[in-house]
Amino acid sequence: MSLPLPQPVFDAHAASGGFGDLPDWDLSDLYLSPDAPDFAFDMAALDKGCSAFAATYEGKLAGLGAAALLACVQEYEQIDVLAGRLMSYAGLRYYQNTMDSERAKFMADAQDRVTNATTPLVFFSLEFNRLEDAHLNRLMAESSGLARYEPVFDRMRAMRPHQLSDELEKFLHDESVVGASAWNRLFDETMAGLMFTVSGEAEPLNLEATLNLLTDPARPRREAAARALAEVFDKNSRLFARVHNTLAKEKEIHDRWRKMPTPQHGRHLSNHVEPEVVEALRNAVVAAYPKLSHRYYRLKAKWLGLEKLQVWDRNAPLPIETPKLVDWPTARAMVMDAYGAFDPRMADLAKPFFDKGWIDAGVKPGKAPGAFAHPTVTTVHPYVMLNYLGKPRDVMTLAHELGHGVHQVLAAGQGELLASTPLTLAETASVFGEMLTFRKLLDQATTQGERKTLLAGKVEDMINTVVRQIAFYDFECKLHAARAEGELTPDDINALWMSVQAESLGDAFEFTDGYETFWAYIPHFVHSPFYVYAYAFGDGLVNALYAAFAAGLPEFQEKYFEMLKAGGSKHHKELLAPFGLDASDPKFWDKGLNMIAGFIDELEAMEA
Repeated sequence: MSLPLPQPVFDAHAASGGFGDLPDWDLSDLYLSPDAPDFAFDMAALDKGCSAFAATYEGKLAGLGAAALLACVQEYEQIDVLAGRLMSYAGLRYYQNTMDSERAKFMADAQDRVTNATTPLVFFSLEFNRLEDAHLNRLMAESSGLARYEPVFDRMRAMRPHQLSDELEKFLHDESVVGASAWNRLFDETMAGLMFTVSGEAEPLNLEATLNLLTDPARPRREAAARALAEVFDKNSRLFARVHNTLAKEKEIHDRWRKMPTPQHGRHLSNHVEPEVVEALRNAVVAAYPKLSHRYYRLKAKWLGLEKLQVWDRNAPLPIETPKLVDWPTARAMVMDAYGAFDPRMADLAKPFFDKGWIDAGVKPGKAPGAFAHPTVTTVHPYVMLNYLGKPRDVMTLAHELGHGVHQVLAAGQGELLASTPLTLAETASVFGEMLTFRKLLDQATTQGERKTLLAGKVEDMINTVVRQIAFYDFECKLHAARAEGELTPDDINALWMSVQAESLGDAFEFTDGYETFWAYIPHFVHSPFYVYAYAFGDGLVNALYAAFAAGLPEFQEKYFEMLKAGGSKHHKELLAPFGLDASDPKFWDKGLNMIAGFIDELEAMEA
């Protein structure tokens, strides 16, 4: 039983100013209020439904015919919708203000209730996985309705070698509320409550506003922000080290009992992607560090007139770039125009997000940092969270999260169990939405300086999406391997962090004291171990897709919409075949990496 909660992304950009009327969520499509009768009614219905499901089916799956097994799966799916709706509402309210104790209590209580209610369902996947392959294949041959769920069954049965006894699985299900989810809450609430005293600023700033200063045109402000971040992260490093130690050890224990061959294996299974495909991606990106990040940052150091870059120069605007803030109506128009130019259907799907309270855009006290698109459940609609404060990159974040939202709306037709897209493919529409917006802006550039600024910004975004995320992945691999050997001190984790940063960013950087603690604020390490390679996967996939689009592949838009509508109903090989692409081919990743290198080539040519 999935209990979906939104997860903030790793990076965030924030500032201050007036941007027009920024929208707030209207969560009434889920529930009118925490004390709405419908919420209590659905929670009671969940209790009753789970108990009735177990009473009807536990111990009996092997004896069900095709029609009866299909009815069982569909009943399970409806329970999944009910649980997902309840937790989506509680989670989205919580992320609007993680410092509000009432919201935190409401979510925690809802999590407890839902976990307790769904404990009787633990038997389902365990018992289903004990069905003989020949028996299940025979039933699917008899029922096209049942066969439609084959991708769900394949993902579930991939866990067969790793499942424990029914009793142990029920224990782990019950125990989860005081395990990883409790440590996730501690991390979220701690991060939301941190304040940073930045030299030269009138008052302490939260994480969003402080991170935003790392993109400020004034180098002293960027340095002051970086030093403030380092100071606070260092003061809290023992707590963050405790969170990472505990979660990594818990994962090691679970993996050992489940006989997982590597710490990454569970993520690969959930992403429905082969380990060798991820390894090919990782190796291709690491091999490309010199022609991508190393080369670009040497170019950027030259533009900034510096012998060496410091970490606070990584996201600095170019000297020729005119600082500008983009108000909300303009941002909306930019993204909607780009979507509509690709296909009017794309803009039509995005429009309700703006008009119907499906976006929460403003930075507010206690609001979770970063951005996400949460699909809620297939019977409602997604919600997008931003911390929009007017930077051009915030416009790209809007394009990114709207891409997720469009994807989730299109996939909803598959139903709850088949709509969920593996993380590796879940980034496709979001990164494609960014690319559409970027290309439209690039086409509209009227001067070489404007084109240079846009290209440099896109290269930096792509480096952050590909190079930085693979470096993050390597850091996690090293961290989990080291934790298996014993407790890690903050200094141990700092050293692992710096080992991948130096390798990935290259010799253009000089790393001053303090940056070694910046692992502390990355939420994906806490919420979703090994998630981060999905960003690089998605970027590489989209670059290859966009190349096919730009080359005039016949009926590209139709094929693209069919891919998004498929949700999680097809393997990545099936989804990419209509485009003539294959992610299992090691050379596939070079297509996307060469696109980034081509942008850097153009930037270098401008210097000649």
